[in-house]
Amino acid sequence: MAHIQILGTGGTIASRSGTTIGAVASDRAETLLDGVPGEHTVDTLDVLTTGSYRLTLADLRLIAESVRTTAADDRVDGIVVTHGTDTMEETAFLLDLVHDSPQPVVLTGAQRTADSPDPDGPRNVREAVLAAASPELRGTGALIAFGGIVRTARGARKAHTTAADPFSGGSELAHLTGDGLVVTALPRRRPALPPPGPSFDTGRVEIVTAYPGATTHLFDAAVASGADAVVLAGTGVGNAGPGFTESVRRAVQAGCPVVLSTRTPWGPVVPRYGNGGGTDLVAAGAVPSGDLNPFQARILAALLLSHGTSPTRFPDTFTRYR
Repeated sequence: MAHIQILGTGGTIASRSGTTIGAVASDRAETLLDGVPGEHTVDTLDVLTTGSYRLTLADLRLIAESVRTTAADDRVDGIVVTHGTDTMEETAFLLDLVHDSPQPVVLTGAQRTADSPDPDGPRNVREAVLAAASPELRGTGALIAFGGIVRTARGARKAHTTAADPFSGGSELAHLTGDGLVVTALPRRRPALPPPGPSFDTGRVEIVTAYPGATTHLFDAAVASGADAVVLAGTGVGNAGPGFTESVRRAVQAGCPVVLSTRTPWGPVVPRYGNGGGTDLVAAGAVPSGDLNPFQARILAALLLSHGTSPTRFPDTFTRYR
């Protein structure tokens, strides 16, 4: 028997649509316990009750602190975080970066509201509890369990707005077969980073997207208005149009780190092209994001900057954890 702590943060899994203004997160985490495997003991704690599209970096830090406090209790074998799907990939990645305890942290949620005719939240919670209780998944960091699949937080991404399992990417570690969990792989994890500092709450890491005809106005405005860093979501393997090389160089020289990611859903950033492409952007000082999508790259950048990472140290530190 394992002891599992559920931390509720809101999202569709805690929402009801019985109003004229749209579904709103309102349910407490304890309402999700029906169907949880009886062989495990489960406690619940509500950290937040909000849609994940409303979360701030301060909220993400609060969730990370709650997980850290819970993991310090040696009576807890695993942790489940119920969360909205919209930004689950960001919270999960932050938790994975800083989680330094062996208990699995498993995020889950729902695509259908709690008062829908066929809510999927209780089933997803049941599966998340099984994953959090699995001795085989100890030491695997933060995971996402949804629709019968357990995957790593790193690389995961919401890929469909309405599908029963909206997530793709990451690495599949386990799947549900009948009433059991089958573990098929284990991740290679990097050493945990320190938890986010208070400055994480107000950190500004902006994302600017490249597209045909894009000008540098938004990029330049982000730097001029005091952004702590900018993630450039380039095209393809990491490219941008005219003017971006010069803007990246000015930003880096001014002490504003620039991360080069890609707007393409899958695949790494591989600087290959000149004439303003990725080779020129990296030569100007941009740091390739590797396999990290723009949103997880933003979380890593914000975390490093909250630790006081200097612009000169930023490229090497980011590269080690990307």
